[in-house]
Amino acid sequence: MTVHLHEEDLPADAMFAPGAAIAVDTETMGLITPRDRLCVVQLSDGGGDEHLVRFSPGSDYAAPRLKALLADPARLKLYHFGRFDIAALQHYLGILAAPAWDTKIASRLIRTYTDRHGLKELVKELLGQDLSKQQQSSDWGGPDLSDAQREYAASDVRFLHRLKDELERRLVRENRMALAQACFDFLPTRAALDLAGWPEIDIFAHA
Repeated sequence: MTVHLHEEDLPADAMFAPGAAIAVDTETMGLITPRDRLCVVQLSDGGGDEHLVRFSPGSDYAAPRLKALLADPARLKLYHFGRFDIAALQHYLGILAAPAWDTKIASRLIRTYTDRHGLKELVKELLGQDLSKQQQSSDWGGPDLSDAQREYAASDVRFLHRLKDELERRLVRENRMALAQACFDFLPTRAALDLAGWPEIDIFAHA
């Protein structure tokens, strides 16, 4: 298992299993997408290695190889709270990183016995492993990423394939997979609403 750090784009020799789903996460300077720039994109095909692509201040976000991988409609992208990541990738890279499968949405639909749907809780309960969130609020825009930051960023995509398998099994068991899929299909539209100015407004509400 190796964490690979790249600058501004994936290298030409970065290998991802043909047709494999790609786990995706992002690190930004904050939670307001147009204000808080995209700093790191994390990727994994579930094979044991993670790739981190770091963008410097003033980046033009050209990244042709990264964009081609994320925009490939034949590759499923796995997220945990994909609404945020899809919006960030759309805003900064100008691509739609879909189709999507979201472990947080799946958890909310199937783990109705709890209100704890964070990645740390999911990994602990479903996979029996402890996940450190110590670097979650660190400065991702600095000139260097610490070893702790690299490990944290990598861990955010390391477990998503295994979580998907277990959550999908439960969704099918409880006959909720079709509902989950409809939610996943809507994610790009939900992200577009966020970017267009409706982040916290429920447009389906009566009042």
